Amino acid sequence: MAHAQSSYYVPHGSHWPLVGSIGLTTLLVGFAMFLNNAPVGAYLMLGGVAITLIMMFGWFGTVIRESERGMYSDWVDRSFRWGMFWFIFSEVMFFAAFFGALFYARELAVPWLGGEGTKVMTNQLLWQGYEAAWPTNGPGAVGGQFSAMEAWGIPALNTLILLTSGATITWAHWGLKENRRSHLIVGLLVTILLGATFLGLQAYEYRHAWHEMNLTLGSGIYGSTFYMLTGFHGLHVTIGAIMLTVMLIRALRGHFTPKNHFAFEAAAWYWHFVDVVWLGLFIFVYWL
Repeated sequence: MAHAQSSYYVPHGSHWPLVGSIGLTTLLVGFAMFLNNAPVGAYLMLGGVAITLIMMFGWFGTVIRESERGMYSDWVDRSFRWGMFWFIFSEVMFFAAFFGALFYARELAVPWLGGEGTKVMTNQLLWQGYEAAWPTNGPGAVGGQFSAMEAWGIPALNTLILLTSGATITWAHWGLKENRRSHLIVGLLVTILLGATFLGLQAYEYRHAWHEMNLTLGSGIYGSTFYMLTGFHGLHVTIGAIMLTVMLIRALRGHFTPKNHFAFEAAAWYWHFVDVVWLGLFIFVYWL
């Protein structure tokens, strides 16, 4: 029976928050032990990942079943929307910190080390012959010489791919609102395939950079910021593709209506966020 739309749905007692706490704690403890070379650390970390995944499948499954039974009111829908908004906002702050690290190193730290007032001190106290130029792997060429990434090639192609995927997910959303299931399904499928293509090209780019350009995590500040920004973005593309895959499975099972489809909207919001972040990466990491 549909829940009254004027009241707020109060969920029943659930064991999933406890399972999630156990999983995340096990993951954190295992990761800490792994960093300290404890033999059991890797196993605890993988166990924590497994428990967390079980919690996610179980908890999200419960929410989906409750939503399909009409148990959620308009107030719950607003709560979900605000929750997704603040989640994406936290992700914005996450990447803002990384972009801030790149800005600080490139525009403040490196010029200061090579400035007129500090260049002599830098050469005398740190490394002889240091030149403040970007990209840099630090005084003394930490990690050896490397080649900088070019913007025109795989990065430009990946930019086109992600921009296209933003159009296809919008087309899928339009199909859902117009109750055209075929457009919804095809749009989701094409978006997922574009996301997988992006990840495949990025993996190839990483292999080429690591083995043929000597650009590694040890290549000073340039190498570390490059892999930090692009790597975490790739993780977010993977998460977004998984979310869209779940939406595709639900669409194939007949879920969602033109009026009730926030789960799809949340996944689409996340995917557009991933697109916007990549544009910033392409401009500030690859191009400029």
